Amino acid sequence: MTITEKIRYAGVADRDLDLFESQYPLPNGMLYNSYVILDERIAILDTVDKRAVSEWLEQIKEILGDREPDYLVLHHLEPDHSAGILELHRLYPKMRLVGNALTFRMLPQFFAEDLSALYETVAEGGELSLGTHKLTFYMAPMVHWPEVMVSYEQADKVLFAADAFGKFGVKTDTDDWACEARRYYFNIVGKYGTQVQMLLKKLSGLEIRMICSLHGPVLKENLGYFVGLYDTWSKYEPEDRGVLIACASIHGNTMKAAEFLKSELAALGVENVVLTDVPRADVAEVVEDAFRYDRMVLMSSSYDAGVFPPMEAFLHHLAAKKYCNRKVALVQNGSWAPSAAKTMLKILEPLENLSYVGEPITIKTTMSEANKLELKSLAEMLR
Repeated sequence: MTITEKIRYAGVADRDLDLFESQYPLPNGMLYNSYVILDERIAILDTVDKRAVSEWLEQIKEILGDREPDYLVLHHLEPDHSAGILELHRLYPKMRLVGNALTFRMLPQFFAEDLSALYETVAEGGELSLGTHKLTFYMAPMVHWPEVMVSYEQADKVLFAADAFGKFGVKTDTDDWACEARRYYFNIVGKYGTQVQMLLKKLSGLEIRMICSLHGPVLKENLGYFVGLYDTWSKYEPEDRGVLIACASIHGNTMKAAEFLKSELAALGVENVVLTDVPRADVAEVVEDAFRYDRMVLMSSSYDAGVFPPMEAFLHHLAAKKYCNRKVALVQNGSWAPSAAKTMLKILEPLENLSYVGEPITIKTTMSEANKLELKSLAEMLR
């Protein structure tokens, strides 16, 4: 695929991978993106996952023809982007490796072969001239590994963004970009919003016409939309007004109460009410919705003097990603010693700027008429 006259796409679509990072479901597979800049000197930008190296190398050889690359730029060393380094080196042993100081401190962890004689170290603002094309490097530590950097190609005004602006799936159109980009962001990058904000500020003065991430499609149009979402997400601000009802029900009684609450919110005209069955849901999807909306209701059965484990796991995921700046309400169910609310509050306690709506509501086994009145009142407070 031709991106510009001198920039070629060399990525691979992995349609068979079931879990990203062995934990996030991939119903539509994953793209591993790599790029080649063909100028007086040639730079290959990143490699791919071990599952895709053979196919990627064939693309590289086809793009290069009888030429040899001068540089391999290492924006990010995570294995899904670095598995082809050694194989590429063996094909082109004179090719130099471009990275920052931390890149090269970490690189020997990935394979035993010593390539240090080929290192070309760049720092913040460093440049790599290829002829008419020139890359300027910006360090992006913890977006989402410490050695990450991005580069800006000045002639075509292309941002090579490492994992930033990436998404799950192999689709190369941008029609539904936000859905899988949001799930990717909050579960992969989301803990590091402060660092994303620092990177966005570094890039704010650049004229960017295209964003090339290491996952997902090349972004060419309406870039303000994509950058705007990244700005919102990394500030931990709600993207939309809405209510996530996250329900963890053992025998279905708590779910009946959740369905009742959802119907009450709908009757009040509240838009974007999402009810999720936490034990059966992809936890990454639930985390995504929790960050997307400004209000959340946690409804859970009690279990072993604590909270039902699927809800506990979800809340620990949420806390690990620095959930904050939202309104939260609690509903617990317990047949003899309700304990879910206390346990949920303990997990949420360290999180910043959460405001609690009303007092926790307690259901004892089945929803009573009194509980219905409490849930109607909660719906009014949440509208």
